[in-house]
Amino acid sequence: MPDKLVGFLKEIPNNIFAGFVVSLVALPMGFGLALASGVPPIAGIISAVVGGLVVSLIGGSNITITGPGNGLVVAVFASVSTLGAGDMYQGYLYTLAAIIISGGIIVLMSFFNLGKLTEFFPSSAIQGMLAAIGVIILAKQIHIVFGELDPEGKPLKLLFNLPSTIIQCLKDPELHPVAIAGVSSLLIMIFYSRIRSRYFQLIPAPMWIVFISVALAHFYENKSGMDHPIPAAYFLSIPDNFISSFPKPDFSKLINPHFFLAVTNITLIASIESLLSIKAVDKLDPLHRKSNINKDIRALGIATVLSGFAGGLNVVTVIARSSVNVNNNATNRSANLFHSFFLILFLFVFKDQLEYIPYPALAAILVYTGYKLASPSIIKKISAIGNEQVIIFLVTLFTTLFTSLIIGIVVGIIFTFIVHIYFTQSVRLFINNFKKQNIYAYFEPDGTSHVTVKHFSSFMNFFRLKQKLDAIKPNEKVIVDFLQCRFVDHTVMENLWDYEQNFEKNGGQFEVIGLDLHNAESDHPFALRRALEFVPFVQFPNRLTRRQKEISNFAKNLNWKFSQQKDYHFYFLSKFTYFRTRQIDHIYNVAQNTKNRLILFDVEYTEGAFIAQEDLHATMLYIRTKIQVPEFTLDKGDFYEKMHYLADFKEIKLKSFRDFANRFTLRGENLRQIRRFFTDEIILFFESNTYYHIEANGSNGILIKNKERLSGVTEIKAMVDFGIRLESIIDKSSPLKS
Repeated sequence: MPDKLVGFLKEIPNNIFAGFVVSLVALPMGFGLALASGVPPIAGIISAVVGGLVVSLIGGSNITITGPGNGLVVAVFASVSTLGAGDMYQGYLYTLAAIIISGGIIVLMSFFNLGKLTEFFPSSAIQGMLAAIGVIILAKQIHIVFGELDPEGKPLKLLFNLPSTIIQCLKDPELHPVAIAGVSSLLIMIFYSRIRSRYFQLIPAPMWIVFISVALAHFYENKSGMDHPIPAAYFLSIPDNFISSFPKPDFSKLINPHFFLAVTNITLIASIESLLSIKAVDKLDPLHRKSNINKDIRALGIATVLSGFAGGLNVVTVIARSSVNVNNNATNRSANLFHSFFLILFLFVFKDQLEYIPYPALAAILVYTGYKLASPSIIKKISAIGNEQVIIFLVTLFTTLFTSLIIGIVVGIIFTFIVHIYFTQSVRLFINNFKKQNIYAYFEPDGTSHVTVKHFSSFMNFFRLKQKLDAIKPNEKVIVDFLQCRFVDHTVMENLWDYEQNFEKNGGQFEVIGLDLHNAESDHPFALRRALEFVPFVQFPNRLTRRQKEISNFAKNLNWKFSQQKDYHFYFLSKFTYFRTRQIDHIYNVAQNTKNRLILFDVEYTEGAFIAQEDLHATMLYIRTKIQVPEFTLDKGDFYEKMHYLADFKEIKLKSFRDFANRFTLRGENLRQIRRFFTDEIILFFESNTYYHIEANGSNGILIKNKERLSGVTEIKAMVDFGIRLESIIDKSSPLKS
């Protein structure tokens, strides 16, 4: 504890500075988000302050920043408009009650593992919903940039009416200064990142807008002797008694259907936005820490309840401000606390100056935010994953625009399921296997966690796989095997990529195998996969999976040949003991050296028959030796291996090598030849290396097998290295002749 305290104190200066920079972004963003939500501007600052104070003390994340969220703008504005029935302030009081209840629901849900919630939403559908929110924000706020303070209409109608708003602005001289303030602010937001001056970028873009607005106001007031050209109605208003007199939430519409819908909308969007942001910020953490999601969600729910009673908005984790926090070297939650302190300080010290910020300038910040959420580049990125993902994205986007957030995401989920049925040509695959346990995990002798996924893996059942993966420490080794899985969707592939990045950062190994016999809808690593036997036609028969590409590159580095095609000429395996009772179907992913003396391959085979038949896959290495090798099997000397080949061969004890005899089980028939073959050098080689199942077929072949599953690329490299060295030592040391 003293060491932790000393470390915490040393890091305080960094976190104070990070909190200060974040507050420069949070101040104008808080005002702007509140105004866009149809509530008093101070409400956005209240939620940021309460969030920073509460979540920094009892939260479960490390470097996140909390406050009002972009996604909630649409839900809160809809609540204020609908519940107030024209009276925006009364609608605000009703909405405060909805926010409080929403916070309470989030607290309750955190005790039931709310982290599962995001796994039930397809990635492309969520992106479609967020893009719709961006369009809605942009469509309304762009009119405010040009002086129209109260634009009305649906999002698409507002966009179509934009030219008339601009024409009206050009005709009205009083609106020219308003539009100049709005457009100039928008240009600052657009070109800020392109101005590479480190001095300019010391101040975040939103705060540049604040500084310029306040500076111009003082110029007109104190220097030029002129009145400010922007009318007073366009300036920010902050109440004098915002600390002492909180508005009273109105719960009188508690049983009203519209109130219930408002609570549902707000809760859903707040939960999704927070969970996605927490997950994203964890990826940015330079210390590779993982948030306690349920603890953090609980803290956000408590902060939301307190914020609602104080007149503020929902408290959510916000990715943009959290990114600023990370970029300014924040190390712990105290940065969130300091950001709250600075916001309070700004309100008390600079209240009069802040009231010089014009609404169009704040609207410009939100226009840019909306554009980022709905940027056309998003469609380009999604199309790289697969055209079906673009369709899911667009269906969710337009359904949300024409209906509501809830209907939009529900339609997105249903349509995603329909797409999955289309690709698999099977409804039964999902219906019959949805409730079945499809995840099996076990530890291999070397400590590797092996997770097998069966039937299908999609957004509907990914939570099962997530539970298993979350239980494995990211500094360990895990192999996820999809060989027995007929369908893997984009959401699962995207999440697996996140796991791989997390394991890599923490010194672990995360490998996905078993997708070699699946067709991918594109070259993108997030593309959905479907088993080839269930695909009506294969568009890209020569497309390599990531594992195949890595094996191919490894083979190329060794000057070996590689082919992913199925090969039914496996005669060289027929004499090995391992395949006496097992039926080989084919080998594939074959890599061999130029002399064909070493052959690496994956093999598909069966064990048992009829209802007892089991399909198996394994990765093996075959060595064609220059000399004739006696028939034998060599395994680890445990009880299972001693019993496994009891009926095949006699156990041979090399009494001169006690350690070898204790650690290995050696079996064969020709005792004399086997003892001649196992020279001192060969025995020392086996004692000094990894255990493998090794067989010799009595002629010129040795077979090396690791486990009864496909090996990961790291395991393949180790096996090949083992085989190359074994071949060399056999040629040099064995006295046997062909």
